Amino acid sequence: MPLTLEKGAKLVAATHNPGKVPEIAALLDGRFEIVTAGQLGLPEPEETESTFVGNALLKARHAADLSGLPALADDSGLSVKALDGAPGIYSARWAGPGKDFAMAMDKVAERIEATGTEDYAAWFTSALAVAWPNGPAVVVEGRVDGSLVFPGRGTRGFGYDPVFIPAGESLTFGEMEPTAKDAMSHRARAFAKLKAALFD
Repeated sequence: MPLTLEKGAKLVAATHNPGKVPEIAALLDGRFEIVTAGQLGLPEPEETESTFVGNALLKARHAADLSGLPALADDSGLSVKALDGAPGIYSARWAGPGKDFAMAMDKVAERIEATGTEDYAAWFTSALAVAWPNGPAVVVEGRVDGSLVFPGRGTRGFGYDPVFIPAGESLTFGEMEPTAKDAMSHRARAFAKLKAALFD
């Protein structure tokens, strides 16, 4: 069975965040009809894997098997060198149930300060998985390296974007125009790999 998707095919985005639909649709060039797991009333699985790839695959398989449709999931986060890669897969959890990323960014700053280091190197990772119901899957990973700055700057983007400056740039992701960020982000790199795998 070829691991490709027909243009216009229905694809389940394994998310309960309807705001992600336009972004996913745009990153996939509007080729597919995107419906979210939340819209289908699918439960969210427990993320029990220890890697971004593992969690993306788990979420995609869960949504595909329950919906009977191909499903796309992503798992992404911020890793900080001085914190041995934390928060990593726990990036969202650091923001708490209220998704308070200002609190999460403060926590990162405090933890780095506690190490006494001056190394603010960090990277964002995005893993994407597309799974077919009870069948195969395609998994890719994108990464962008950079460094952290505190306090954060800019109100664009989401999550940890205001404290992250990609390598070779002077603006944080929170200050960049969305098109500039999308040209170099971890998610954009992962989607480029995914499109190469799915659209051939």
